[in-house]
Amino acid sequence: MALIGEQDVRTWGVLGIPTSAAAHWPGLEKGPPALRGAGLVDQLRAGGSDVVDHGDLPPTRWVADRPDERPNNWRAATDVIAAGRVAIGDVLAGGHHPLVLGGDCTLAVALVAAALDHHADVGLLYVDGGQDLMIPVDHPREPILDAMGVAHLLDLPGCVSELADVGPRRPLLHPSSVAFIGYADDDEDIHGLAAAAPRFPAADVLHDPAGTGARALAALDNERLVVHLDVDVLDALDLPVADIATYGTGLRLAHLTPLVAVLIADPRVVGVTVVEANPDHDLDGTSMRRLVAALAQAVSPA
Repeated sequence: MALIGEQDVRTWGVLGIPTSAAAHWPGLEKGPPALRGAGLVDQLRAGGSDVVDHGDLPPTRWVADRPDERPNNWRAATDVIAAGRVAIGDVLAGGHHPLVLGGDCTLAVALVAAALDHHADVGLLYVDGGQDLMIPVDHPREPILDAMGVAHLLDLPGCVSELADVGPRRPLLHPSSVAFIGYADDDEDIHGLAAAAPRFPAADVLHDPAGTGARALAALDNERLVVHLDVDVLDALDLPVADIATYGTGLRLAHLTPLVAVLIADPRVVGVTVVEANPDHDLDGTSMRRLVAALAQAVSPA
């Protein structure tokens, strides 16, 4: 980190992983260039952040590929996550804090795996409209890895072994090291995790965004943390850009900004993912520009 006055200011390493391999359909692979096109790097710098742009990995577009009973396109999704782990690791090795632009939710696996390559004890702050705890055997009619990322981090029964193997250990995380923040329902509180993983539903954030962020941080005693931000935690009628829309139960940008600002300000945070923004839902770019402004405000060291 660079030292400014008495404050440590992170050097953010912006890395795009343009993938929809694990998603419900194409579009998310366009997210990283759209976020850059909306001025993300310039706005981060204007807010006082030190930024190094590490560019984008090659794009991987969704295809229908299910020759077996496992989730759609699992081979390509696993390859993207493995490549993402290496690329994020390079950002960390350069002394930068990765700010990973996606792409679909499985990039949380790549970020956690890379963080564990460099740090022995890592926890996950999962800001998402869902909890992504689905497993293939329980959801044969929705064989989509995008909703199964945390299940693979925890190595729940029936997960894709090749994906759960991406990383330095298995499981990558235990439930007590994952804080779920901003989710809108409890239908994924399964497999005995409800008592083990700290949970802060959308109602908590709506009532007190900054306070909820502080409580989530206090709930994890890990030496290092990473933040996952899925824009479907937002009400699509406030910001219509998420790949899968949430109506009526999500947050507004006015709630998300102070929440994320509190989370990122914790000195234990070593990396962030921003995922699930689909430019196909934002033809004039308004939503991307609003999202970028909110992110720049939240990340700003001021």
